[in-house]
Amino acid sequence: MSTYIARSLEGQVEEYLHTPKVLFLLGARQVGKTTLLERLLQNMRGEMINMDDDVERKRLLAAANQSPAEAVRSLGGSEVLVIDEAQRVPDIGRICKSWYDAHVPTKIILLGSSSSTLLDLAAGELVGRNEKLYLTPLLFEEIVRQQRWYSPQQPAAALQKNFADQVNAQLLQRLVFGSYPEACLTSEPREYLSNLAGDYILKDLFLSSAVRSPQDVRRLLLELAGAIGETVSVVQLATRLNLSRATVQRYLDVLESIFVVFRLPSYFTNPAAEITKQNKYYFWDTGVKNALHREWAVSVSRPDIAKLWENWVLAEIMKQSRTYRRQEDIYFWRSRNDSTVDLVVKQGSDLHAFDIRFRSHGWRPSLAFQRAYGVQSRLIHPGNILEVLM
Repeated sequence: MSTYIARSLEGQVEEYLHTPKVLFLLGARQVGKTTLLERLLQNMRGEMINMDDDVERKRLLAAANQSPAEAVRSLGGSEVLVIDEAQRVPDIGRICKSWYDAHVPTKIILLGSSSSTLLDLAAGELVGRNEKLYLTPLLFEEIVRQQRWYSPQQPAAALQKNFADQVNAQLLQRLVFGSYPEACLTSEPREYLSNLAGDYILKDLFLSSAVRSPQDVRRLLLELAGAIGETVSVVQLATRLNLSRATVQRYLDVLESIFVVFRLPSYFTNPAAEITKQNKYYFWDTGVKNALHREWAVSVSRPDIAKLWENWVLAEIMKQSRTYRRQEDIYFWRSRNDSTVDLVVKQGSDLHAFDIRFRSHGWRPSLAFQRAYGVQSRLIHPGNILEVLM
């Protein structure tokens, strides 16, 4: 595998490089936002400054006190100005608005690893003046396209059949070590992921004013890691962690905002027959989940393989939805008689239903869901994953 893995988002970012609006490029630390932009800016004059650096942050704030034209000149006067970890500057929205409204000839790109913080700080000031893109950990299709056995001339079903052993081996690696670019490239993914789950996640937690105790958040993460596929009760979590309900909810919101976990709500149209207002939580990256529990066994015999597969598949669906900006909503479904569907995708008035199983034998679609919505659920398993994702 090469040292750079081509990203499906490249085309969208490149298109937006040539529009005047401020571009928000959002995603967790270490997913490759800076690397992607460095690659796309090779043939343009670009300046990149990082707000984690105190000197660079002071440099930006000093420039903000000048006129817009003088400000961008003092910051390099480049075609593109990239401000990394922009959520570290409380006035970033006002600053960028003044530059945009002055029609400075510099494209402004704001990178952020805390989506809610940056959007709260800047999006309101930049209404009608911004575009948003999300970069996730690597999509499985991006990883597959880097493999020697991959051929764009072969449809997904043929690849799955002709290279079943290679696909399954890569799947198992990604289930255990996840899909952060460095985790795919390094010879020491355990060490990398242990540092990621510690240093980088804790760094964003320390920066959040909503978090009083990062260690309590870590305990919450361990609870979530053990509850993959189960509905999560905030009240029960609060009791087990000896925290208030409001605190647990606030920490869950922070973990969503820094792209550690995502929430899957329940789908319902008949409250009398279906579970309502309940959520499941999954990790954006299974490597991070495994790092929290230090579970590194690369084996189909892992006792948590079914839950790990469920999390991985749902994360892939969510990553694709963000990357390709699909107009869809994603849920799980459960009747009050405990009939279930793991994944419901609502696209306008269309519903699609899926069950997610690591082993396909014995599976039957939910008759209750089919009776309620006229839609038969389909199965996602390792033997058809390329057809689903590619």
